[in-house]
Parts: sequence; structure tokens; C-alpha cells
Amino acid sequence: MPYDPSDFPPFAVTVDLVVLTVRRHALCALTVRRGEEPYRGQWALPGGFVRVEEDLVTAAARELAEETGLGTQDPGSTQAGVHLEQLATYGEPGRDPRMRVVSVAHLVLAPDLPAPTAGGDAGGARWTPVARLLEGLDEQATERLAFDHARILADGVERARSKIEYSSLAAAFCPAEFTVGELRRVYEAVWGVALDPRNFHRKVTGTPGFLVPVGGTTTRQGGRPAQLFRAGGATLLNPPMLRPEV
Repeated sequence: MPYDPSDFPPFAVTVDLVVLTVRRHALCALTVRRGEEPYRGQWALPGGFVRVEEDLVTAAARELAEETGLGTQDPGSTQAGVHLEQLATYGEPGRDPRMRVVSVAHLVLAPDLPAPTAGGDAGGARWTPVARLLEGLDEQATERLAFDHARILADGVERARSKIEYSSLAAAFCPAEFTVGELRRVYEAVWGVALDPRNFHRKVTGTPGFLVPVGGTTTRQGGRPAQLFRAGGATLLNPPMLRPEV
């Protein structure tokens, strides 16, 4: 039989963003208060509908710029302090009460970011500790994310936690030049565990291609001057930084 497009009802495509940063030594996600129905007044992940002329990466970058003022490089890049990569696709028929909507979620990682400014139709924007938001997976929680955004957030956090085990992605949470102590606090914030400083220093400085000394020191952490490093460009860590069991 010939193909008839009218046999298939149209549906919308959106991009949702799991934007993670480390603030005050805690892993935080960007959330926005919805200004329109459905779920008006509830908090949600930033995102929006893909425009007809856009590809998915362009739509994700536009939404990121509108919600945070940040720009990005190529997908998967950690240059310029912002990492953007596609996370997963969510297409359950009833996930949006307005119509059939398929969302292509993206993960964004960046160093300590300023207070966000709500854009578009958002009624507010804030950084929220991930630990508090993930409680939204509990149906009895008092604060839950709209749509299926708690699930998307959980998937994004687990992606970040897993990837810093075997890649240098943790440096995406750091400034261009950072200390081993600052990098350790990123791991502690993302994993939610305390790490032994001496063991951590030995592992990261002994892993080929992970860190490169820049020849300077800083006292911004207080105490004695600490050596500064930059990311070494290694895509895979060998041996990996295994996540401690909690």
C-alpha cells in the first residue's frame, strides 16, 4: 500500500535541559517556574518547542541561552566552560496533557554559574540542590517537578555521575585553571560522598592526560598556595576514577 502521511497524526518535539553546576559545594540543577498551563506555578526543567527551521542542537543551545545567557561550542565540547550533549529521548503518549510531545533531553555542565534570570514565559528561575529535587521521585514529596522532569533529571544526574568515573568531564564544572582541591570538591558534590584528599591527589595527578600544570599557584582556598592545573584533554581515564560505594 502507498504511504499516506495523513494516517499518522502530527506531534510536537521539544528539548528539555538538565543544566548542572556546583554551587556552595553542592550539585545544583536549573529549574524554572512555569508561567502558563499546564502545571502553571510548578517548577520544571528549562526547555521549549523545537522550531520548524531548527535542528535539535540549535534548539537546545537557544533554550540554554534564553534561560542562562550561556553559549555553547559543538555538542560534547567542554571548551569555553560549557559542556552540552544529548541525553535521551522521552516519548510516552501521556507525558504532556496538551498534545503528543516527544522530548529530546540534553545535559549541560558548567562551572559555578550566577543566579539565573527567567526567560520566555517562565515565572521565575533558580538553582536547586539536586538532592532535594530527586526527592520529587517520591509521589508523597511536597515539591515535585512538572511533567516527567524528575525522571529526566535523575537520568541526567546519573549520566554525569557515571561519566566522571572514566572521562575528564569533571573539569567542566571547574574554571579554566583550578586546583586539585577544587576538582575533588566537584567529585564530592556530584557523587555525594567525601573523598580522601591524599588518595585523590595521587590518582588525578598520576593519571596520564588528566591534568596539566599551568605553572602558577593560588590562595583562593585559603591556607598555603595550591598548584594550578588545567584539563589535559584526555577523553578516557585509565585507570578510571571509580565511584565509592555509599
